[in-house]
Amino acid sequence: MATVQTGLEKFIAHPPRSLFGDRLGLLCNPASVDTNFRHARELIHRQCPGKLTALFSPQHGFFAEKQDNMIESDDSIDPFLNVPIFSLYGKTRIPTKSMFDLIDTLIIDLQDAGTRVYTFIYTMSYCLEAANKFGKNVIVLDRPNPINGVSIEGNCLNKDVTSFVGRYPIPMRHGLTIGELAILFNNAYNIGCELGIIPMEGWNRNMYFQDTGLPWIPPSPNLPLPFSALVYPGQVLWEGTNISEGRGTSQPFELFGAPFLNTERIMSELGPENISGIILRQCVFEPTSNKWQGTPCNGFQIHIIDPTAYTPYTTSLKLLRAVCMHHKKDFEWKSPPYEYELEKQPIDLLIGDKNIRLRIEAGDSVEDIKRSWQKDLDEYIDMCHDVHLYK
Repeated sequence: MATVQTGLEKFIAHPPRSLFGDRLGLLCNPASVDTNFRHARELIHRQCPGKLTALFSPQHGFFAEKQDNMIESDDSIDPFLNVPIFSLYGKTRIPTKSMFDLIDTLIIDLQDAGTRVYTFIYTMSYCLEAANKFGKNVIVLDRPNPINGVSIEGNCLNKDVTSFVGRYPIPMRHGLTIGELAILFNNAYNIGCELGIIPMEGWNRNMYFQDTGLPWIPPSPNLPLPFSALVYPGQVLWEGTNISEGRGTSQPFELFGAPFLNTERIMSELGPENISGIILRQCVFEPTSNKWQGTPCNGFQIHIIDPTAYTPYTTSLKLLRAVCMHHKKDFEWKSPPYEYELEKQPIDLLIGDKNIRLRIEAGDSVEDIKRSWQKDLDEYIDMCHDVHLYK
């Protein structure tokens, strides 16, 4: 039985009376369900018959069917409600006036991954900006941060590498729910739209997703399990390299490797004292798509044995440094484009700071690099207290 009641369930139980005359839009995807797996659009339609006049979808599509970056979705018609579904990862990533002309209030119900580079939160930010511009209201139905709301990790994004995988100076593991992020974006970064949050009931900041009792529906194809979300803040960095991040396997982001990888060298470089909370198991895997398709890759699977001790971003930076040091001939940074950025290196967009990539290339220790970002991280943590909705 679920110990947490989501914002969706609270909305359905007690819909705000102020919405009773409004035309409603809904930004959602397959993970927008209640504890009985009923989808938000069905529930809202039953509670507010005829009021849902438009649907909106983030990256990967309304049915989360699109696999990878820069694979766009078309607009369509919802077969259940017979209303338009506007793709916000297609012809445009920013809602247009004609889209918002169909609604008075936009409801947002998305499951975030807890990681700065997960694009759903920037689709939300564009919706907040459009709502302010076109005089609409926004209500965010809150959901858990799947990797808890206490652990915050990484450097804050440098404004020189802003992109669709990073619009604001937040760290890689941001420690907020999507509702709290909406408040942060709206207030701290001067969007200023009419924003309401329907908070959860029963969630506390120490919870991982598996503690909530809620069903996990993959918010995107390569986060099949809550475990996937926990490794993602670090393992997503491999997207900026020629190392497979496990796409095209049944364990994306848990697996990583390449045909040229010497796993013994990597293990000798790290040592068990440099990685905590996990076991790196040496393995061979063969992706069926994406990088190294059909080619056996030497690599590792991450097995988490203590999630509270595991620091995914720091750990993957150490792995990245080791691969750089031991495979100078074969290792490569991926070339643009990446998430519609045509010039900047993908790894810089993912890390959020070009200087960190340069320091890794130079062989600087990750512990030294971490000291360089601590001041900004402390300031971010202080700022977050103002938007916390949960203890």
